[in-house]
Amino acid sequence: MQFSQIIGHQEAKQLLLKSVQQNHVAHAQLFLGQEGSANLALALAYATYINCEDKQPNDSCGTCASCVKMNKLVHPDFNFVMPVTTTKSVSKDALSSRFMNEWREFVLASPYQGLNDWMQHIGAENKQGIISKEESRQLVKLVSLKAFEGDYKIVVIWLPELMHSAAANALLKLLEEPPAKTLFLLVAQASEKLLVTITSRTQILQVRNFTEQEVIQYLQEKYNTNTDVAYQVAQLAEGNLNAAAKLTSEISSDYFSFFTDWMRNCYSYKFAEMIDMSDKFQTLGRENQKNFLLYALNLFRKVMLYGMDAGLVTYLPPAELDFVQKFSKVITGANAAQLTEELNQAHYHIERNANPKMVFVDSSIQIAGYLRGN
Repeated sequence: MQFSQIIGHQEAKQLLLKSVQQNHVAHAQLFLGQEGSANLALALAYATYINCEDKQPNDSCGTCASCVKMNKLVHPDFNFVMPVTTTKSVSKDALSSRFMNEWREFVLASPYQGLNDWMQHIGAENKQGIISKEESRQLVKLVSLKAFEGDYKIVVIWLPELMHSAAANALLKLLEEPPAKTLFLLVAQASEKLLVTITSRTQILQVRNFTEQEVIQYLQEKYNTNTDVAYQVAQLAEGNLNAAAKLTSEISSDYFSFFTDWMRNCYSYKFAEMIDMSDKFQTLGRENQKNFLLYALNLFRKVMLYGMDAGLVTYLPPAELDFVQKFSKVITGANAAQLTEELNQAHYHIERNANPKMVFVDSSIQIAGYLRGN
């Protein structure tokens, strides 16, 4: 993977590039970010750049023998350790090395996927993945070998927080006495679950979530998603590209139009129209109903922020900006918390399989009262 394939994150990219260019490559680095962030993607691009034979100022060349192998995840000096478990095809001795074909398919499809996706990909059913004690023995053997082709032997450990305690202690020993020309790139989501003695021996790169505009760009470039749907997804995904990819196939309605119609009917107290909308809400299906309510909560938050300071809302499409400007005039300190709580309650009840039509009608009546100051 190359840095150019990762949307945004210029600050992180420059830090990584300079560490190589200035010969300040730490032997153990922790790429810390939430699921759906660019933590794994940045680690892959960084590893590719390190062993590139024709480094460019801002990226690997992408065409040398090393880059070609790195981009296919088949470079002999590029190794992976990840949580695994026994499956139908691997009934015993579950080690990362026995799942490399599946891992390549998984990462090349998208480096933004999560643990549950990985477990499904290998057919783990309901089992939990772990980096086992035996895995640590294999790791010790692996790093005892010199690099075959590149400048460095690189080991990417994905989700090291899922290490067995014995494996974590073995890794700690390797970090305390690192083999020459060997790099450990730890890609984690929860640093608090790692041994403090491990994190203290790593150079930490905090990887932020993607911005809404970056999510929109990703969806349009990768999935050719239309602008309206991409924006709706970006509001729901909260910077998680993995969630965004899944939401793209789930969203089947124009949430914005439905929301504005709903609020206008509530404000005008058009009870007949509210009933009609409850019928439409019921036909959305449970996942779309939950997603719509999350979208409504997100838009409410922007309305409240705009009412406090327009500069706090960094980006809105023209139609939504117009609505937010007007709607912010009826949101007050008195009703903002009530409206938010009502939407949260509606989402809670839908999650627990309450009748969607009844939930929608009840919420409509409550929201109408709050908007009108009753």
